[in-house]
Amino acid sequence: MKSGKSLVELAQELERQSEAKKDYVAETTALKLKEDSSLVLEGEDAEETLKVTPHTHGQIASRVNIPLKYYKRMLFQQPELLATNVNTWFNEQPERRMIRTLDGTARAYLSDRYRRLDNYELAETILPILTEMGEGMKILSTEITETRMYLKVVNRRLEAEVSKGDVVQAGIAISNSEIGLGSLRVEPLIYRLVCTNGCILQDYSTKKYHVGKRVESEADVYQLYADDTLKADDKAFFLKVRDTVRAAIDQTKFETIVNKMRDAKERKIEGSPVKAVEVLANKFTYNQDEQSGILTHLIQGGDLSAYGLMNAVTRTSQDLADYDRATEFERDGDRVLNLAPATWKQLATVK
Repeated sequence: MKSGKSLVELAQELERQSEAKKDYVAETTALKLKEDSSLVLEGEDAEETLKVTPHTHGQIASRVNIPLKYYKRMLFQQPELLATNVNTWFNEQPERRMIRTLDGTARAYLSDRYRRLDNYELAETILPILTEMGEGMKILSTEITETRMYLKVVNRRLEAEVSKGDVVQAGIAISNSEIGLGSLRVEPLIYRLVCTNGCILQDYSTKKYHVGKRVESEADVYQLYADDTLKADDKAFFLKVRDTVRAAIDQTKFETIVNKMRDAKERKIEGSPVKAVEVLANKFTYNQDEQSGILTHLIQGGDLSAYGLMNAVTRTSQDLADYDRATEFERDGDRVLNLAPATWKQLATVK
């Protein structure tokens, strides 16, 4: 499994970010994209000039209906033209948007109905629940990237053998995006001791979406704060998250997943392993380096089965520099496990 921050380092960064970030709701008529690609918020209650992340540029492009490829071309080759285009549509099609900022940077351009489920409050809710596992609880990996927070934990008291000597343990992967990249996710995780791989099971996941009530105000631009009503709503929501986390590491669910892995060991690659990995890479959109890594780990693992291919994919996650991408590979292990019979036959028999 891809390593990340220690729990202490994660807590320190979450606390720093909670103090540094600001959120605004603004009419687009009070926004201006400048030729240097910064975003200006101008209003009676607030005024800010912000750097803009690539993610936020993408959200702006989508909202003003400029194709992203053309938006990027203007951004790098004709910034004056981009500013003219965006500002025209800000004024011609006015609407209210939420701008999430951190360290002087606009990190998200969202609906004013976006529900702020922040990482700091999520961690405050989840960590006490995880300690209920007692000595069986082990933090495998944590990270906070530009786009998401991750917390991956295993319960060492809940384990089984897929085959003789191949021990796996039950765990949980929790992730959240504060900037509109998907829902808050609580997903079962299987941790393989022999190679410290982690496989995240999407079929058994629970998602909580960031949709709330529309923010009301007469001002063109104003900073958002967590009022008493919002705090009460969030408390109720996080109580549901707490119950979801408690239910995620379940004996029956764990046994079902382990049995699926045992069945996968019986599905053999009968054709060329090289071609099998090539078919998988095309289906899952892996680049050449990622494809080569999977093949290397498949051969080194010596298990030419669906289970072996699953482990080759999740083992490759440890070699990737980007933590978000590594987590995608951990989820892809589950995709391999659940390949449709026709797809597996094509992959397993290709010469």
